[in-house]
Amino acid sequence: MKNFTILYITIISVFSLNSYSQQGKIATGDKNYDNYAYIDAIKTYERVAEKGYKSEDMFKKLGNSYYFNSEFDKAAKWYGELFAMNAEVEPEYYYRYAQSLKSTGDLTKANQMLDLFNQKSKKDTRGKLYESDRNYLDQIKANSGRYKIEDAGINSKYSDYGTAFYQNKIVFASARDTGSLGQRKHKWTGEYFTNLYQSDVDTDFNPNAPKKFKSKINTKFHESTPVFTKDGKTVYFTRNNYIDGKKGKDENKITLIKIYKATLENDKWTNIMELPFNSNNYSAAHPALSPDEKTLYFASDMPGTFGQSDIYKVAINTNGGFGPPENLGSGINTEGKETFPFVTDENEIYFASDGHPGLGGLDVFVGKLNEKEVSNIQNLGADINSPKDDFAYVIDTKSRRGFFTSNKDGGQGSDDIYKFIETRRLACVQELYGTITDLATGTVLPNTKLTLYDNNFKIVNTGYSDQNGNYTFPVECGLVYNVRAEKEKYTTKEQSVTILKENGRTNLSIALEKSECVVTIGDDLGKCFGIKMIYFDLDKSNIRREAALDLEKILDVLKEHPTMKLDIRSHTDSRQTHKYNEALSDRRAKSTIKWLIQNGVSPNRLTGKGYGETQLVNGCSDGVPCTEAEHQMNRRSEFIITAL
Repeated sequence: MKNFTILYITIISVFSLNSYSQQGKIATGDKNYDNYAYIDAIKTYERVAEKGYKSEDMFKKLGNSYYFNSEFDKAAKWYGELFAMNAEVEPEYYYRYAQSLKSTGDLTKANQMLDLFNQKSKKDTRGKLYESDRNYLDQIKANSGRYKIEDAGINSKYSDYGTAFYQNKIVFASARDTGSLGQRKHKWTGEYFTNLYQSDVDTDFNPNAPKKFKSKINTKFHESTPVFTKDGKTVYFTRNNYIDGKKGKDENKITLIKIYKATLENDKWTNIMELPFNSNNYSAAHPALSPDEKTLYFASDMPGTFGQSDIYKVAINTNGGFGPPENLGSGINTEGKETFPFVTDENEIYFASDGHPGLGGLDVFVGKLNEKEVSNIQNLGADINSPKDDFAYVIDTKSRRGFFTSNKDGGQGSDDIYKFIETRRLACVQELYGTITDLATGTVLPNTKLTLYDNNFKIVNTGYSDQNGNYTFPVECGLVYNVRAEKEKYTTKEQSVTILKENGRTNLSIALEKSECVVTIGDDLGKCFGIKMIYFDLDKSNIRREAALDLEKILDVLKEHPTMKLDIRSHTDSRQTHKYNEALSDRRAKSTIKWLIQNGVSPNRLTGKGYGETQLVNGCSDGVPCTEAEHQMNRRSEFIITAL
């Protein structure tokens, strides 16, 4: 997809410099690049590069020129040249290179670039999303195979994109109007400016031959992405900053884009006006209406935007005015581009993004639209999405038919409109379940009070464990929850859990620690605190940091009970030789005793020995095949009380 349709439709004037030197040509390319005339910049930079001239700055701009025009395979070539010269560039280039590599099918190298991007830009949402969902390709695969897709039958060899429902019609943008010799071309893309077109559709959403939308809405500049009210009397649409024959510019003398409104009177669209939250200094585009038509959603790079463009909403007041724009938040918006929102009557928002993990370029995602945030965001899968740009998804929720736009391979023009029918819903059903037990004994704890909180610690649900200590909660896929368990005579415990992003069940069992632990001679003091093993480095006997925390608990009890004595026993599993295990476990027992003595415990209160593999708690002896969990049961530390 040509990047101007994402957000930035600009009108510019470009002046060329005549120079026969390579440096002069680069200066010409820079001038074109800075004025968003990427087609001209590409020609200049490539001519220089073909002569063997190398420059990091040139490779960046050449890569960007293709990247911003969604020719990702060519962008990958020049970003590759950039990284061949210098592997230490700004973090954003790692991300762009990764996105470009995806379009070439080199997912392994793309993920390597994403790893580096995450390392170098730890606060970037895109890196965090990738890090938290490294198996994103598995989710995309699971979400695929749900659509039947066809060419919509209305495409030209030019850009056609951005479908809207309008009564028994669809309305879309197209650059097909080549007009007269004086027809304006856009320097960024090399295509003609877009106007709105319409097609009648039958009951199966098959469009007929398109006709130009006869209205003053169409001008000599760009118009695109309309949305109509249900009564067909009001339209919101995207246009260059141009109204009443006057063209607005920002401080750099660039004409950006705004959202406009028009009303239908006597079968003519009139009262064309820009919305009050527009500005000459930032863009607003791609409006979408909520089902009750009380909220307008749109994309913008206005101040407060997290990334290159974010999705916002604004209230439509009963008097026709508008409230202040509200950013939909970090649940949906990233440091990349989020754009082309579409809201359904099922509290879902579809949108395009290159910031959430996808197949490359813009992918289409869907999220659950809540009052304060967007949650459970999922990639629609490889039917809709491709390594190129896929966007402008609209669906009729009753018939499950709709349209989307893509510049994927096999189309007729730079962007093409496709029609689809969704044959299987993207429904993810999850259940959170677990068992509440006593930390020391492992016995189940019935009638334990459980409270389920969302990630903002708002109560979602409450309940109690059953007679077997089990509990269940229905939850949403992919979200983070917190579960609090409370029971008399036990210490209240709260644990966080991330729900799986696929149908099924997510386990979270909780072991509660008694607020008072009753012990006597012969008991293992470690069981009071759930200490199963004092951890050492592999084949070593020095106390590790996490082991010291558990030993601090033992130390505190010994100080509180000065007559208590302990016999410290260390055990291993059956792997390695009997002699080796006995010696290793004995060194570890002595290291544990040494640590306690160094921290103030009298030596006459402590004894200890390593037992190696001589006291296995199961049948995992030499030669017996066992799981890692079964071997773990034998690797244990015991603090046996010998006196009180």
